[in-house]
Amino acid sequence: MVRIYRVLAWTAAFVALVFGTAAAQAQTAYPNRPVKIIVPIGPGGSYDLVGRTLADALSKRTGQAFFVENKPGAGTVVGTAAAAQSEADGYTLLVGGLSNMAFNSALYSKLGYDPRQDFTPVALVYKFGYVMVARKELPQATLQDIVAAAKANPGSITVATAGVGTGQQLVAAAFMKAAGLKLLEVPYKGSPPAFTDLLAGRVDLFFDSIAAGLPYVQSGQARGIAVLSSKRSALAPEVPTMSEAGVPGLDVDSWLGIFAPAKTPPEAIAKLRREIRAALPDLKERFEKSGGEAWDLSEDKLEAFVASEYESWTRLIRETGIKLD
Repeated sequence: MVRIYRVLAWTAAFVALVFGTAAAQAQTAYPNRPVKIIVPIGPGGSYDLVGRTLADALSKRTGQAFFVENKPGAGTVVGTAAAAQSEADGYTLLVGGLSNMAFNSALYSKLGYDPRQDFTPVALVYKFGYVMVARKELPQATLQDIVAAAKANPGSITVATAGVGTGQQLVAAAFMKAAGLKLLEVPYKGSPPAFTDLLAGRVDLFFDSIAAGLPYVQSGQARGIAVLSSKRSALAPEVPTMSEAGVPGLDVDSWLGIFAPAKTPPEAIAKLRREIRAALPDLKERFEKSGGEAWDLSEDKLEAFVASEYESWTRLIRETGIKLD
């Protein structure tokens, strides 16, 4: 009888251990409470698009709420710094891109975060290219004509910029470096006034996203000179790449994805990567309608790619002397 009681006791203990472990795992399985995605700009724009699109997709896939918190300020600095200071538990994530992960360290003397040390890239999911547009009456019809004129008379050709430290200004700087020439920069506060003056013939050139620039090209209000990517855009296949038009080696894409505070548990990172990758095919059409494309960079290339972008843009910004403080 004693032996039977011992067997029953051992059995009960084993069952309790198994079910207790399963219950504990169920309680700690990631995510088991709402997850915040910080978007470091106000509503609207590509950062917000990526944050809200992924929040919706991840909520559906995991059965747990993912929600966006817009935290603008100082460009992308305030929101990114807040994410860096958050608890590294997987429940605070950040939309990161060229601005906050590559540009800012060189643009600001005191940033409040280190993109290399404070974050782990989870997934890069979206990218879009840039296009050089010219005023309709510009005498130089091709990129080679523009390059030749700018080299013969430095500063004779003007280029609009959308503000100090913006992607539009830095892309223009990358073009000038690659082509070995100097354009006369005309600063504006954002893209709309820059396009207004381009269409009015008061400036010669402007670099902006393909989504922003192509409508003016397609309507005949401006000319598309070249796209700054390795392949032609499906939205405007008649516009050549920079390499095809005569300036090789200039391949610039703006990219966006999800980053987590450093030391976030590996299992949370792995779960996010699996769910994001599985969701991407369903996001392809929405991203394309916005003028970009869904992008699934493999995990083994993530950190090297982000580090390379940081290094190359930091070097360019320091060479140009562009600063925001």
